[in-house]
Amino acid sequence: MASQRWKNAPPGSHWGEFGPDDQRGRMNLVDAAKVLQGVAEVREGKTFCLSLPLDVPGGQRMNPRRLPPRRYSVLRDGQSAGQQGFCWSYQSEDPELSDVVNDDVVLMSLQYSTQWDSFAHVGSHFDADGDGVAEAVFYNGFRAGEHIRPGVEDPEPAEPWARYPEPRADALSIAVLAEHGAQGRGVMIDLEHHVGRQRRAIGYDALMRVLEADRVEVEAGDMVCLHTGFADTLLAMNRQPDVAQLHASGSGLDGHDARLLNWITDTRLACLLADNPAVELVLPKLAGAARAGTPLRQARLPLHEHCLFKNGIHLGELWYLTELARWLRAHGRSRFLLTAPPLRLPGAVGSPATPIATV
Repeated sequence: MASQRWKNAPPGSHWGEFGPDDQRGRMNLVDAAKVLQGVAEVREGKTFCLSLPLDVPGGQRMNPRRLPPRRYSVLRDGQSAGQQGFCWSYQSEDPELSDVVNDDVVLMSLQYSTQWDSFAHVGSHFDADGDGVAEAVFYNGFRAGEHIRPGVEDPEPAEPWARYPEPRADALSIAVLAEHGAQGRGVMIDLEHHVGRQRRAIGYDALMRVLEADRVEVEAGDMVCLHTGFADTLLAMNRQPDVAQLHASGSGLDGHDARLLNWITDTRLACLLADNPAVELVLPKLAGAARAGTPLRQARLPLHEHCLFKNGIHLGELWYLTELARWLRAHGRSRFLLTAPPLRLPGAVGSPATPIATV
């Protein structure tokens, strides 16, 4: 029960907005009527793939913790046990059969390329039960170690990445979003057109100027896309990312701007999706105001904290938005039907995505 999970909600949060046990957050606003609003934006029947190839960025230069896809052939069983199941012929077992089959396996980090973040991706230390001690909790008070459990160490893993097998989010998994259905009305905010591709933190004032200039309106339940050009720059590097150039490229939201955070919650948008690595621009740690000689605690990723932890707003990262953004601008539009289901993988905290925009 929620009364056992939390008594206090974090400042600026909306825990319990859709009930104390809710795991969908603002995606609850993407209801049947909102889906029909998205369908109403389809006029041409033209589609855009909003995903990078799954093997982009390439290597681990951008994020050493995340593994690129590694593909293998399956192994056959039965009479052909141990044989490679790629370009495998049934004639090897029965001369009268003509089938030749391929079957493969992939190993990769779920948040390597174009991705969704679930609410289990980022939580915070917060005194949710009011006993004066902060505990590690997530959206709506779900607990680390209880509802979201780390893997148990394997002392002799086959590879270093396999050291902690079977971590699991029994609550707030990305599968919850998959089951709800990630389809509705998308709205494009074309930051690149106004600020170029230089590294810049976009606060409330700058964002409002972009919305006004392009006559973009964001309404409750909209799935908001932020085009910065970062993914297009990355794609042009052909799986050899130049990290120094990338660190100087692309705008992102300023998670330290309180007015911007308030706008995100007040508009009641359903989710924030960007073509950069984090939606927000990751800035150096701010100097915290001293309280009784102790530095003020703060989130490294304040927009992640605000969206995923406090307000139940899913984030999407490294989406490929350039072609769609340019088409929409050329046709004087900003809205479209967005279909973007994550994997229905129980226990997972993130997921690859192959979103499709239909205009």
